[in-house]
Amino acid sequence: MKNIALRLVFILFILLFVSGLVYAGTPTPSNSLLTEAALLIFGIQVLVFLPSYLAQTEHFYDLTGGITYLSTMGFMAYRHQELFGSWDIRSLLLTALIGIWAIRLSSFLFTRVKRVGKDGRFDSLKTSFTRFLLTWMLQGLWVFMCTYPALIALASPTDNEIIYLGIGAFVWLLGWGYEVVADNQKTSFNKDPKNAGKFINIGVWKQSRHPNYVGELVLWTGITIIAAPVYQGSQWLALITPVFVYWLLNKVSGVNLLEERADKKWGDDPAYQQYKKDTPIFFPKFF
Repeated sequence: MKNIALRLVFILFILLFVSGLVYAGTPTPSNSLLTEAALLIFGIQVLVFLPSYLAQTEHFYDLTGGITYLSTMGFMAYRHQELFGSWDIRSLLLTALIGIWAIRLSSFLFTRVKRVGKDGRFDSLKTSFTRFLLTWMLQGLWVFMCTYPALIALASPTDNEIIYLGIGAFVWLLGWGYEVVADNQKTSFNKDPKNAGKFINIGVWKQSRHPNYVGELVLWTGITIIAAPVYQGSQWLALITPVFVYWLLNKVSGVNLLEERADKKWGDDPAYQQYKKDTPIFFPKFF
Protein backbone atom coordinates (compact mmCIF):
# COMPACT_ATOMS: atom_id res chain seq x y z
CA MET A 1 0.00 0.00 0.00
CA LYS A 2 2.87 2.38 0.76
CA ASN A 3 4.36 1.93 -2.73
CA ILE A 4 0.96 2.45 -4.35
CA ALA A 5 0.44 5.64 -2.35
CA LEU A 6 3.85 6.98 -3.37
CA ARG A 7 3.14 6.34 -7.04
CA LEU A 8 -0.23 8.04 -6.82
CA VAL A 9 1.38 11.00 -5.07
CA PHE A 10 4.01 11.18 -7.83
CA ILE A 11 1.28 11.11 -10.49
CA LEU A 12 -0.49 13.94 -8.65
CA PHE A 13 2.80 15.84 -8.50
CA ILE A 14 3.20 15.49 -12.27
CA LEU A 15 -0.26 16.91 -12.88
CA LEU A 16 0.27 19.76 -10.40
CA PHE A 17 3.68 20.53 -11.90
CA VAL A 18 2.17 20.74 -15.38
CA SER A 19 -0.66 22.92 -14.02
CA GLY A 20 1.93 25.28 -12.56
CA LEU A 21 3.76 25.62 -15.87
CA VAL A 22 0.47 26.14 -17.70
CA TYR A 23 -0.42 28.98 -15.36
CA ALA A 24 3.06 30.50 -15.46
CA GLY A 25 3.52 30.23 -19.19
CA THR A 26 0.10 31.10 -20.54
CA PRO A 27 0.12 34.37 -22.50
CA THR A 28 -2.77 36.81 -22.76
CA PRO A 29 -5.25 36.79 -24.54
CA SER A 30 -5.05 33.04 -25.13
CA ASN A 31 -5.00 31.99 -21.46
CA SER A 32 -6.79 28.67 -22.06
CA LEU A 33 -4.67 27.19 -24.86
CA LEU A 34 -2.00 25.55 -22.71
CA THR A 35 -4.69 24.11 -20.46
CA GLU A 36 -6.44 22.64 -23.48
CA ALA A 37 -3.15 21.21 -24.76
CA ALA A 38 -2.34 19.63 -21.36
CA LEU A 39 -5.80 18.05 -21.14
CA LEU A 40 -5.40 16.63 -24.64
CA ILE A 41 -1.94 15.23 -23.87
CA PHE A 42 -2.85 13.44 -20.65
CA GLY A 43 -6.30 12.47 -21.94
CA ILE A 44 -4.72 10.48 -24.78
CA GLN A 45 -2.40 8.72 -22.32
CA VAL A 46 -5.27 7.57 -20.10
CA LEU A 47 -7.36 6.58 -23.12
CA VAL A 48 -4.69 4.18 -24.41
CA PHE A 49 -3.36 3.10 -21.01
CA LEU A 50 -6.61 1.41 -19.95
CA PRO A 51 -6.88 -1.13 -22.82
CA SER A 52 -3.09 -1.59 -22.79
CA TYR A 53 -3.18 -2.58 -19.12
CA LEU A 54 -6.11 -4.92 -19.65
CA ALA A 55 -4.29 -6.57 -22.57
CA GLN A 56 -0.95 -6.49 -20.67
CA THR A 57 0.86 -5.01 -23.66
CA GLU A 58 3.33 -2.19 -24.12
CA HIS A 59 3.24 -2.40 -27.92
CA PHE A 60 1.33 0.86 -28.35
CA TYR A 61 3.24 2.93 -25.79
CA ASP A 62 5.74 4.59 -28.13
CA LEU A 63 3.21 4.84 -30.95
CA THR A 64 0.87 6.68 -28.58
CA GLY A 65 3.64 9.10 -27.75
CA GLY A 66 4.02 9.97 -31.43
CA ILE A 67 0.27 10.30 -31.92
CA THR A 68 0.12 12.61 -28.89
CA TYR A 69 2.82 14.88 -30.32
CA LEU A 70 1.06 15.04 -33.70
CA SER A 71 -2.39 15.60 -32.18
CA THR A 72 -1.13 18.31 -29.84
CA MET A 73 0.78 20.24 -32.49
CA GLY A 74 -2.06 19.91 -34.98
CA PHE A 75 -4.54 21.16 -32.42
CA MET A 76 -2.32 24.09 -31.40
CA ALA A 77 -1.63 25.07 -35.01
CA TYR A 78 -5.37 25.12 -35.68
CA ARG A 79 -6.05 27.17 -32.55
CA HIS A 80 -3.22 29.57 -33.44
CA GLN A 81 -4.81 30.25 -36.81
CA GLU A 82 -8.24 30.55 -35.23
CA LEU A 83 -7.04 33.01 -32.58
CA PHE A 84 -4.65 35.17 -34.62
CA GLY A 85 -6.20 34.85 -38.09
CA SER A 86 -3.24 33.28 -39.91
CA TRP A 87 -0.27 30.96 -39.66
CA ASP A 88 3.23 32.36 -39.57
CA ILE A 89 6.67 30.97 -40.38
CA ARG A 90 7.53 30.23 -36.76
CA SER A 91 4.33 28.31 -35.98
CA LEU A 92 4.52 26.35 -39.24
CA LEU A 93 8.20 25.54 -38.70
CA LEU A 94 7.66 24.34 -35.13
CA THR A 95 4.69 22.20 -36.16
CA ALA A 96 6.58 20.71 -39.11
CA LEU A 97 9.80 19.90 -37.22
CA ILE A 98 8.04 18.29 -34.28
CA GLY A 99 5.76 16.41 -36.67
CA ILE A 100 8.69 15.06 -38.70
CA TRP A 101 10.49 13.95 -35.54
CA ALA A 102 7.36 12.34 -34.04
CA ILE A 103 6.47 10.37 -37.18
CA ARG A 104 10.02 9.10 -37.64
CA LEU A 105 10.71 8.12 -34.03
CA SER A 106 7.34 6.63 -33.08
CA SER A 107 7.16 4.52 -36.26
CA PHE A 108 10.76 3.39 -35.72
CA LEU A 109 10.10 2.36 -32.10
CA PHE A 110 6.75 0.73 -32.92
CA THR A 111 8.31 -1.29 -35.73
CA ARG A 112 11.15 -2.34 -33.43
CA VAL A 113 8.92 -3.52 -30.60
CA LYS A 114 6.75 -5.47 -33.06
CA ARG A 115 9.86 -7.08 -34.55
CA VAL A 116 11.44 -7.96 -31.20
CA GLY A 117 8.10 -8.88 -29.62
CA LYS A 118 8.41 -6.77 -26.47
CA ASP A 119 10.11 -3.85 -24.78
CA GLY A 120 12.16 -5.19 -21.89
CA ARG A 121 11.70 -1.97 -19.89
CA PHE A 122 8.07 -2.92 -19.26
CA ASP A 123 8.49 -6.54 -18.13
CA SER A 124 7.96 -5.75 -14.46
CA LEU A 125 5.90 -2.57 -14.96
CA LYS A 126 2.89 -3.65 -16.98
CA THR A 127 1.69 -6.14 -14.36
CA SER A 128 1.17 -3.33 -11.82
CA PHE A 129 -1.71 -0.91 -12.39
CA THR A 130 -0.06 2.01 -10.59
CA ARG A 131 3.45 1.45 -11.96
CA PHE A 132 2.17 1.06 -15.51
CA LEU A 133 -0.07 4.11 -15.12
CA LEU A 134 2.93 6.08 -13.85
CA THR A 135 4.88 5.29 -17.03
CA TRP A 136 2.01 6.67 -19.13
CA MET A 137 1.82 9.79 -16.97
CA LEU A 138 5.57 10.21 -17.42
CA GLN A 139 5.04 9.95 -21.16
CA GLY A 140 2.42 12.71 -20.90
CA LEU A 141 4.91 14.81 -18.92
CA TRP A 142 7.56 14.07 -21.58
CA VAL A 143 5.27 15.28 -24.38
CA PHE A 144 4.21 18.40 -22.48
CA MET A 145 7.71 19.38 -21.38
CA CYS A 146 9.29 18.81 -24.80
CA THR A 147 6.59 20.79 -26.62
CA TYR A 148 6.32 23.45 -23.90
CA PRO A 149 8.35 26.08 -25.80
CA ALA A 150 6.36 25.38 -28.98
CA LEU A 151 3.05 25.52 -27.10
CA ILE A 152 3.94 28.94 -25.74
CA ALA A 153 4.93 30.11 -29.22
CA LEU A 154 1.74 28.82 -30.83
CA ALA A 155 -0.33 30.53 -28.14
CA SER A 156 1.39 33.85 -28.87
CA PRO A 157 1.18 36.50 -31.62
CA THR A 158 3.57 36.33 -34.57
CA ASP A 159 7.24 37.16 -34.01
CA ASN A 160 9.42 35.80 -36.82
CA GLU A 161 12.91 36.85 -35.81
CA ILE A 162 14.94 35.21 -38.55
CA ILE A 163 18.09 34.76 -36.44
CA TYR A 164 16.28 32.60 -33.87
CA LEU A 165 14.50 30.67 -36.61
CA GLY A 166 17.74 29.99 -38.48
CA ILE A 167 19.88 29.05 -35.50
CA GLY A 168 17.14 26.92 -33.94
CA ALA A 169 16.40 25.07 -37.17
CA PHE A 170 20.12 24.39 -37.70
CA VAL A 171 20.52 23.03 -34.15
CA TRP A 172 17.38 20.89 -34.60
CA LEU A 173 18.74 19.50 -37.87
CA LEU A 174 22.04 18.56 -36.25
CA GLY A 175 20.28 16.73 -33.44
CA TRP A 176 17.76 15.00 -35.67
CA GLY A 177 20.45 13.88 -38.11
CA TYR A 178 22.65 12.53 -35.32
CA GLU A 179 19.73 10.59 -33.85
CA VAL A 180 18.71 9.12 -37.21
CA VAL A 181 22.28 8.03 -38.00
CA ALA A 182 22.62 6.42 -34.55
CA ASP A 183 19.31 4.54 -34.84
CA ASN A 184 20.05 3.33 -38.38
CA GLN A 185 23.54 2.15 -37.45
CA LYS A 186 22.24 0.19 -34.46
CA THR A 187 19.40 -1.35 -36.49
CA SER A 188 21.80 -2.50 -39.21
CA PHE A 189 24.22 -3.81 -36.59
CA ASN A 190 21.56 -5.86 -34.80
CA LYS A 191 20.16 -7.27 -38.05
CA ASP A 192 23.52 -8.78 -39.00
CA PRO A 193 23.64 -12.39 -37.72
CA LYS A 194 27.40 -12.01 -37.15
CA ASN A 195 26.66 -9.49 -34.41
CA ALA A 196 24.26 -11.67 -32.43
CA GLY A 197 24.83 -11.13 -28.72
CA LYS A 198 27.39 -8.37 -29.30
CA PHE A 199 27.34 -4.74 -28.19
CA ILE A 200 27.56 -1.98 -30.79
CA ASN A 201 30.80 -0.01 -30.91
CA ILE A 202 30.90 1.33 -34.47
CA GLY A 203 30.12 4.65 -36.15
CA VAL A 204 28.72 7.31 -33.85
CA TRP A 205 28.52 4.65 -31.13
CA LYS A 206 32.29 5.07 -30.83
CA GLN A 207 31.72 8.71 -29.88
CA SER A 208 29.05 8.10 -27.23
CA ARG A 209 27.44 5.07 -25.63
CA HIS A 210 24.04 6.69 -26.24
CA PRO A 211 24.34 8.92 -29.33
CA ASN A 212 20.63 8.66 -30.18
CA TYR A 213 19.81 10.32 -26.87
CA VAL A 214 22.39 13.02 -27.52
CA GLY A 215 20.58 13.82 -30.75
CA GLU A 216 17.32 13.97 -28.83
CA LEU A 217 18.69 16.57 -26.42
CA VAL A 218 20.13 18.70 -29.23
CA LEU A 219 16.96 18.76 -31.36
CA TRP A 220 14.74 19.85 -28.45
CA THR A 221 17.27 22.57 -27.69
CA GLY A 222 16.73 23.72 -31.27
CA ILE A 223 12.95 23.86 -30.74
CA THR A 224 13.51 25.92 -27.58
CA ILE A 225 15.64 28.40 -29.53
CA ILE A 226 13.08 28.78 -32.34
CA ALA A 227 10.37 29.69 -29.84
CA ALA A 228 12.58 32.07 -27.80
CA PRO A 229 11.48 35.42 -29.38
CA VAL A 230 8.01 35.17 -27.81
CA TYR A 231 9.13 34.46 -24.24
CA GLN A 232 8.04 37.12 -21.78
CA GLY A 233 8.34 37.12 -18.01
CA SER A 234 7.64 33.67 -16.56
CA GLN A 235 7.47 32.20 -20.06
CA TRP A 236 11.26 31.99 -19.90
CA LEU A 237 10.56 28.86 -17.85
CA ALA A 238 10.49 27.22 -21.28
CA LEU A 239 14.29 27.12 -21.02
CA ILE A 240 13.76 24.22 -18.61
CA THR A 241 12.91 21.95 -21.56
CA PRO A 242 16.50 20.93 -22.50
CA VAL A 243 17.30 20.43 -18.80
CA PHE A 244 14.22 18.24 -18.40
CA VAL A 245 15.09 16.19 -21.51
CA TYR A 246 18.62 15.60 -20.21
CA TRP A 247 17.29 14.57 -16.78
CA LEU A 248 14.66 12.25 -18.24
CA LEU A 249 17.07 10.56 -20.65
CA ASN A 250 19.83 10.08 -18.09
CA LYS A 251 18.04 9.50 -14.80
CA VAL A 252 14.55 8.13 -15.50
CA SER A 253 13.91 6.05 -18.59
CA GLY A 254 16.97 5.96 -20.80
CA VAL A 255 20.68 5.83 -20.09
CA ASN A 256 20.39 4.53 -16.54
CA LEU A 257 18.22 1.55 -17.52
CA LEU A 258 20.23 0.68 -20.62
CA GLU A 259 23.54 0.87 -18.76
CA GLU A 260 22.19 -1.47 -16.09
CA ARG A 261 21.00 -3.98 -18.69
CA ALA A 262 24.30 -3.75 -20.59
CA ASP A 263 26.33 -4.36 -17.43
CA LYS A 264 24.28 -7.48 -16.70
CA LYS A 265 24.78 -8.72 -20.26
CA TRP A 266 28.41 -7.81 -20.98
CA GLY A 267 29.79 -6.79 -17.59
CA ASP A 268 32.30 -9.63 -17.57
CA ASP A 269 33.46 -9.00 -21.14
CA PRO A 270 36.89 -7.28 -21.16
CA ALA A 271 36.10 -5.74 -24.57
CA TYR A 272 32.98 -4.10 -23.14
CA GLN A 273 34.87 -2.82 -20.11
CA GLN A 274 37.41 -1.26 -22.46
CA TYR A 275 34.60 0.24 -24.54
CA LYS A 276 33.14 1.83 -21.40
CA LYS A 277 36.56 3.18 -20.48
CA ASP A 278 37.17 4.70 -23.92
CA THR A 279 33.66 5.95 -24.75
CA PRO A 280 31.75 8.69 -22.87
CA ILE A 281 28.41 7.64 -21.46
CA PHE A 282 26.57 10.60 -23.01
CA PHE A 283 28.23 13.69 -24.49
CA PRO A 284 30.26 12.56 -27.53
CA LYS A 285 34.01 12.47 -27.83
CA PHE A 286 34.70 13.50 -31.42
CA PHE A 287 38.50 13.35 -31.29
